[in-house]
Amino acid sequence: MKATLHTDGGARGNPGPAGIGAVLKIGEKKILLKKYIGEATNNQAEYKALILGLEKAKELGVTEIECYLDSELVVKQINKEYRVKDKDLGVLFIKVYNLQQHFKISKFRHIFREQNKEADKLVNEAIDNK
Repeated sequence: MKATLHTDGGARGNPGPAGIGAVLKIGEKKILLKKYIGEATNNQAEYKALILGLEKAKELGVTEIECYLDSELVVKQINKEYRVKDKDLGVLFIKVYNLQQHFKISKFRHIFREQNKEADKLVNEAIDNK
C-alpha cells in the first residue's frame, strides 16, 4: 500500500510553544494529524511531525511512503547528506531511522513552504488550540 506524507512542525520562538502537523494520503483517503508538543525548537518539531506521520502510516499498514517536508535540514539529515550534530535531534533521527525499517520503500523530499500549506495550517491550529 502506497502513501504520501506532508509534515510540518513549528515553534513560536525558538525554542517556544510548538505544534506539529501531518497530512497522510492513502489513495483517496486523507488523514489529518495535529498535536501540541509543548516547548521545543523548530527542528525538534519538524522531526516530531515526521515521526507522528510515519507512526500512523505504519499503524495503517502502509508499505511504501513518500514524505515531503519544508525543512531542508531534516531532509538532508535523514538522507545522510548532513551529519546530525545536536544530541536531541540525534535521538529523533534514530526514531525516524527505526520507523523507516517498517517500509519497503521510504523517500524523503524537500519542498517549499508554499507547497506545504495544509500541514502548516495544522501546526498553527495545534498551537492556537493548546
